[in-house]
Amino acid sequence: MPMDLENKVALVTGGASGIGRAAALEFAELGARVVVSTGSNVEGGEETVSMIRAAGGDACFVKCDVGSEAEVSALVAAAVEKYGRLDCAFNNAGIGPDGVRIPFGPLTDVTEGNWDRIMNTNLKGVFFCLKHELIRMRKQGGGAIVNTASIGGLKMAPGFGAYGPSKSAVIALTELAALENARLGIRVNVVCPGPTVGTRLMDNNLASNPEEEALLKERVIPMGKLGTVVDVARSVVWLCSDYASHVTGQALSVDGGMHAQ
Repeated sequence: MPMDLENKVALVTGGASGIGRAAALEFAELGARVVVSTGSNVEGGEETVSMIRAAGGDACFVKCDVGSEAEVSALVAAAVEKYGRLDCAFNNAGIGPDGVRIPFGPLTDVTEGNWDRIMNTNLKGVFFCLKHELIRMRKQGGGAIVNTASIGGLKMAPGFGAYGPSKSAVIALTELAALENARLGIRVNVVCPGPTVGTRLMDNNLASNPEEEALLKERVIPMGKLGTVVDVARSVVWLCSDYASHVTGQALSVDGGMHAQ
């Protein structure tokens, strides 16, 4: 089996939908036992677990607000208590402007509350997850971690307020963790998706702006097509597999070539 992850234990935050769900399903398909977590969409997280079990896989759900260090510590402890170890982690939980809960707009329009809300999840949440995953992986002598950033962390987009800076910081945090743990058998990388079908933000944007898809394909994405959550998920499991055994500290763009423009 390509990228065999048989009997490995994988933790996925933000696993209730979109990229997180797709990654959880990919991990399970490759033989991993999966701990699915989300902070608010419990029904979605439990549905992801049900999908894995229906396909013959092994998974469990743990509710966790990644902005709380106590809850993240408990999440990692629950994964180890359930399956005995932690081999792979995908720190995917994140939020951004959607025009509803968090408006689009310039930095001068960003409220302190929305700034804190985005940074609390996108940056502090990744930090807490990394911290406690690394502590565990150091004890057991190795592991692989992937964080989720964005093309928006590599190229700033006007109107995205705190989102771009938060994702840029995730890339820096990834590099730091990779350097500090490179000789300890722990690899840390980050994926930077471009416009991705199957995520709530992209799907909502396309539903409200039907002309946007054609614009993205014709003028923005060199490959002329939108990415999918499966495209990103397969990049994540590759980074966690032995196929990527000499890869650490990398920001892997899954964006159809946007980063090269």
